[in-house]
Amino acid sequence: PLGLPLQDQRVSSLFLGTDGLDIKIPEYRFRHGSYGIPEFGTKFVRQMLDDTKPARFSDLVRISGFSHGENVWINNAQEFIRSGTATMKEAISTRDDIMNYLIHKGVPHKTSFKIMESVRKGKGVSEDDALVMKQNQVPDWYVESCRRIQYMFPKAHAVAYVMMSYRIAYYKVYHPEAFYAVYFTTKIADFDAETILKGIQAVTAKLDLIEAKGKNATKKEEDEVSVLEVAYEMYARGFEFASARIGISDATRFQCWEGKVLLPFMALSGVGENAAKGLAEESLKRPFLSIDDLRKRARLNQTAVEALQIHGVLSGLPESDQLTLF
Repeated sequence: PLGLPLQDQRVSSLFLGTDGLDIKIPEYRFRHGSYGIPEFGTKFVRQMLDDTKPARFSDLVRISGFSHGENVWINNAQEFIRSGTATMKEAISTRDDIMNYLIHKGVPHKTSFKIMESVRKGKGVSEDDALVMKQNQVPDWYVESCRRIQYMFPKAHAVAYVMMSYRIAYYKVYHPEAFYAVYFTTKIADFDAETILKGIQAVTAKLDLIEAKGKNATKKEEDEVSVLEVAYEMYARGFEFASARIGISDATRFQCWEGKVLLPFMALSGVGENAAKGLAEESLKRPFLSIDDLRKRARLNQTAVEALQIHGVLSGLPESDQLTLF
C-alpha cells in the first residue's frame, strides 16, 4: 500500500543516504545511495531527495511525479516545500492529486475533473474555476501552483516506475555484484575500461577532471560521469572488476565471476560488437592455439587485437602457430 512506511530499512536508506551500502573506505565522497537506481540516480532527483526526505513509498511516488512533470517541481512544489507553505503530502505531484484534492475540499466531481484536465495540459485555471476553488477553501498557493504547471504525470505511471526502482534498489543492497553487472551492461558504451580498471583513485581523478571542465566537458565525458560514479561506489563497497577472459567472458554482458564483476569483450575500447561476438563464440568451440588463430577464427582486426593485448586478455598465447626449432 502506498501509505505504508518503507519496510526494508537497508533498501529504504538508499533513498536517504548510504547506510545500506556498507561503505568500506573512510571519507566517502557521496552522501546518496541512489546512484544507478532508475528514476532516483540523477543529480536532479538526488536534490529532490534532499529537499523531501522521503519516509514512505507514497513519497517516492510523489518524487517520481515531480521529476516527470514540467514546472511541477522547479519554481513550484520545491519553492512551496522549502518555504514551509506546503508539506510533501500537500504539494501537487501528479494529475490525480488535483482531482482527488478538489473533490475532498467539496468541489463538484465534474468541475474537479475539468480543472485537473486543464492543469495537466498546461492551460492553467480559469477565473471561474479559481473562484469555485476559493469558495471551497482551496488555499491561494494551491491555485497558484496549478497555474504554473505545464504538464503532469499520471500517478499510475509514477507507481509503476517506483515499483521497478524499489526492486532494483533491493538487488543493489542484497545482490550487489549482480546489480553492478547489469547496470554496467546497460551503460557499456560509456564504460571507460582503461580508467576504471586502474582502481578507485583513477576513477575519482577522472571524475574530478570532468567536473573541473564544467561546461567545456564533451558530451562523451558527460555521459561517462554516471558510470564513473557507480564504479566509484562499487569500489568503495569493497567489490572489484576482473578484466575480460577468453572462454569465460560474454561478448556484451558483464557477469558475476569469483566474487568480481567480469568485463565483456565489448567493454574494451577498440573491440566492436561484431568482434566481441565472434571472439566469444569461437572461444567456446575450442581453445585458441595462437594470436594468429584467434585473429582468423574471430575475424578480428589489428585494433581489436591490440586492445586485447593491452588488457592482458591474450597473455600466454603465442603469436603464431609456427614452431621455432632454434
